Amino acid sequence: MSKDEKRRMLGEILVESNQLLPEQLELALVKQRETGRRLGQVLLEMGFVSYEILTQALTEQTGVPHVWLRRGLVDPKIVDIIPREKAELYNVIPMFRVHRTFTVAMSDPSAIFAIDDLENLTGCRVQPVRCRAEDITSAISDYYGTPLEMDEFLESFSETDVEVVQQSHFEDLHLVEEMAEGARVINMVNLILLNAIKERASDIHIEPDTKHIRVRYRIDGALQQVMSPRLDLLPALISRIKVMGNMNIAERRMPQDGRIRVVAEGKDVDLRVSTMPTVLGEKAAIRLLDKSQLVVDINKLGFHPDTLMEVKRLLFRPHGIILVTGPTGSGKTTTLYAAIKSISTIEKNIVTIEDPVEYQLEVINQVHVNPELDLTFARVLRSVLRQDPDIIMVGEIRDRETAEVAIQAALTGHLVLATLHTNESIGAIARLLEMGIEPYLLTSTVIGVIAQRLVRLVCDECKIAYFPPSELLERIQWSGHNVSFSTGRGCAKCFDTGLRHRRGIFELLQMDETLRRTVLRDPSFDELREVCSETGMRTLTDEAFRLAEEGATSLDEVMRVVFVEEKARIAAASAA
Repeated sequence: MSKDEKRRMLGEILVESNQLLPEQLELALVKQRETGRRLGQVLLEMGFVSYEILTQALTEQTGVPHVWLRRGLVDPKIVDIIPREKAELYNVIPMFRVHRTFTVAMSDPSAIFAIDDLENLTGCRVQPVRCRAEDITSAISDYYGTPLEMDEFLESFSETDVEVVQQSHFEDLHLVEEMAEGARVINMVNLILLNAIKERASDIHIEPDTKHIRVRYRIDGALQQVMSPRLDLLPALISRIKVMGNMNIAERRMPQDGRIRVVAEGKDVDLRVSTMPTVLGEKAAIRLLDKSQLVVDINKLGFHPDTLMEVKRLLFRPHGIILVTGPTGSGKTTTLYAAIKSISTIEKNIVTIEDPVEYQLEVINQVHVNPELDLTFARVLRSVLRQDPDIIMVGEIRDRETAEVAIQAALTGHLVLATLHTNESIGAIARLLEMGIEPYLLTSTVIGVIAQRLVRLVCDECKIAYFPPSELLERIQWSGHNVSFSTGRGCAKCFDTGLRHRRGIFELLQMDETLRRTVLRDPSFDELREVCSETGMRTLTDEAFRLAEEGATSLDEVMRVVFVEEKARIAAASAA
């Protein structure tokens, strides 16, 4: 073997890459001779290198790639190919199989004797990848277990871990028990709910696939698959959920809605249940309304300080309409709740009209609309005006009738807060004009429009800095300095997305004298945009790029949330 073909020493690689000083290497070698441990372990213990730097050097030295073991990388169907005692002995876990080759995560891929033993045991070729020892230990605990052990686990999972506060009463209890298969299925449903609450999920989807049940959580706006129970358990799982939600377990051909209130992890959580028949069986979607996750402090929503000051000033106006706009799931209701909370006092009569009432607030009268009983937004709003209100919140302005009543309320001295489904603040003015609202009524009542989005933040656990290529900066028309941005490498905490938690970005449109004169002329959408641009209004795009430059979010997330819409708007304007 020539000199070039000899494997380079780990210390040499680290020194040559400027990740380790020669003096530090000498100290580590002395420590290694004293303890007999591997050099990499000694370097970690002495704090000379990080685990990430060490794994890069080991990959360069050995050619064995490194992985961050996380959900989705381990196929639970094949882990039993290596017995648990062997997995624990060698600190390994099989990840997946391609033909006759098993990819196996190992804390020590240089353990040739372990690889030979595993190949003899399985009759397959073992392809090792490097992984942290503690991650493998955790994965062994998570993935190993016989069906009997799973049954024992579910039986040991206490029903009191999820306390159902409101549950339906069925006369035919034996039928329910037969369909729900007793405590095992009850505990499995409780486990799904409990884990969803722990992971801060907003929704749970339990849906049939061709070979198994697919359980997914929506976390920070994105769906993540977390479990794949046997397909034959689907009727029992759906039946248990229906029992909890006061729904008809015998009806499987029609969609149904229900509601459950539970206490889990010391939290009071409302669950909105919806079931729907599909070609493969019934599907259940559960919306989690966790009161502990509700941010009702307007100072913590993510407003730019200047924008926040202007919003507070509008909230203390004695009358007028403040609109909050954005697509479904952008946090409009949360913003309205926080706004009301900021001005709520015992001296004010505040009434909300919602569909449905998502969270119950103190010292506030909340009304749930019911279109089946002709209890519409407009009808309830007319009744509210006879209740001597100071402030009224309308969950959504959906039609001209509701808009006209809201305008009448503002004209008679009330402050009205409402949502409207438009993508930006200017769109709210255009939408009301399209509904047939007279321009002079808009200019007399609408005092401000808030548009918002929810932007995912870079995960703190796997956050790294990088310099994006110049081509990307040109594509997004970046005009700032060529500074480093942040992105997430992906880890177990963020489900390999690199993003965790969300915050709002906002733009505020105020009805000033210039905009008022423009609206009275019944302007086009582009005319409204041009006027707002001349006022220097901070747009959603401006706010998103500010977060990216501060390192709070990634450029990819900015492009996903606002830049695609901005590019589409520019292209449409150019075509016109």
